[in-house]
Amino acid sequence: MVEDNREVVPSAVVDQDQYREVLDKLAKIDEKIEFVSAEVAQRHGKKIGRDIGALYGAVGGLILVLAYVLLAVVIP
Repeated sequence: MVEDNREVVPSAVVDQDQYREVLDKLAKIDEKIEFVSAEVAQRHGKKIGRDIGALYGAVGGLILVLAYVLLAVVIP
C-alpha cells in the first residue's frame, strides 16, 4: 500500500492475553524441541563413545598380545 509516495506498513491489533497465550505455547513447543534434540545428541554421543571404547580395547589388547609374543615367545 502506498499513500503519498510513502509505504505504509500493515499493522494488526491483538489482544495482549491472546498474544501471551501464543507466546507460551511457542515456548512450550520450543522446550519440547530442545529436549528431543538433546536426547538425540546424547544417543549419538553414547554410540560414538561405545565405538571409541571398543577401538581402545582392541588396540590395548593387540599391544598386550604383541608384548607377550615379543617377551615370552621370541626373546627367551
